[in-house]
Amino acid sequence: MDEFIARIDKALRAVAGVASAARPNPAATIEEGMLDASERQHSAGLMRVNHVGEVCAQALYDAQAQFTQSNAIKQQFIQAGREEEDHLAWTARRLHELGSRPSLLNPVWYAGAYAIGALAARLGDAQSLGFVVETERQVEAHLASHLESLPSQDKKSRVIVEQMRADEIAHGTAAQSLGAIQMPVPVQKAMQAMAKVMTATAYYL
Repeated sequence: MDEFIARIDKALRAVAGVASAARPNPAATIEEGMLDASERQHSAGLMRVNHVGEVCAQALYDAQAQFTQSNAIKQQFIQAGREEEDHLAWTARRLHELGSRPSLLNPVWYAGAYAIGALAARLGDAQSLGFVVETERQVEAHLASHLESLPSQDKKSRVIVEQMRADEIAHGTAAQSLGAIQMPVPVQKAMQAMAKVMTATAYYL
């Protein structure tokens, strides 16, 4: 019962954008850049997408940690989830600084991601780890595109995205080292399609 309550509490905090970072915010000491209204709106849209990604990451890693049969893999999922919570806190803070808000559909994103994570874990540890590798590969590419799209003077958002990108690469590498198998091409394509729907929607909602 205690574990169940803890998971519900974690889900509610993720959906509400309430998170505590264990590491310092990389943007904390960087001065705010001069952004016009359209640039601020664009940065906020991109950071809202990134915040949704971190909401999904909390759900995915929590589900995969719950259903794995390996303690070593469970600990890796827990550790990665903690680092993703840093991202959740940083992106939430940046959204506030930009005068914006998290996605209105966060409960939907979380529930869907948890179901996918549970399914991946039920398929076996090698498949679950493979899902992590492919997810992190796609997220890394997505963050790289944001670094190209963010206004050059928005250094606060850029430094957060850069640290997130480095962490996602590390998470994928760690999952690979634990015995991940490559996801079939149709699965990769399906993941890309779902990600496009999520990013296109979360940018505005």
